Amino acid sequence: MKNKIRISVLFGIIALLLIASCGKKGTDQPAITIDKQNGIITFPAEVNGKYLLTPTRHGVVFKGGKNGDKSIFIGLTDHKSFYDALVAIGAKAGNNMTMENKETTNVQGDLLDVTVTWKGAPKSYTLDEVINDSNKKPIVMHFGGNIERAMSLNTGCLFCLDSCPVGIVSNSSYTFGAVEKRKEVAFTGNKDILPADKTVVTFTVKLKK
Repeated sequence: MKNKIRISVLFGIIALLLIASCGKKGTDQPAITIDKQNGIITFPAEVNGKYLLTPTRHGVVFKGGKNGDKSIFIGLTDHKSFYDALVAIGAKAGNNMTMENKETTNVQGDLLDVTVTWKGAPKSYTLDEVINDSNKKPIVMHFGGNIERAMSLNTGCLFCLDSCPVGIVSNSSYTFGAVEKRKEVAFTGNKDILPADKTVVTFTVKLKK
């Protein structure tokens, strides 16, 4: 009888420890924060170590989206919340991209300043510092919009690295297809700066002045 009690107590302790450890995984940050007064959004993401070596056209994608495992950073906020947050700080969407014009059109919409940092980082880094463009062109992020298409397709795309008719924000330096179809450029995470796989980072987005 005593042995059964001891075993029950032991399993109870193990269960409590497992619950506690699960609670510590991920991030304690809210999915997204909005500072309307200063026009700033912050949200957490995780480094996806695969794309420190393998090229991709996806900068940040929500983990629950169809493309959630294809990006340099796995976003911990969804595309609708991100879109709504940009609208809340006064950003104006371009909404000029369509599935028909995507390969000949550069994304429009308000320009955005994007930086990323993490615990122990010496500073906040620009996208140009944490993402390698094989052509060394600057990454120029615009609020493309595309919310109806984003919701319908559920790709989860927050930041695309070429102009995109689905992503909420994308890079006007290239038209759609530049990465995967035409092989004009290759994007990878900067392994010399970024922390290890699954490290939680914080993105800050604000209107470019």
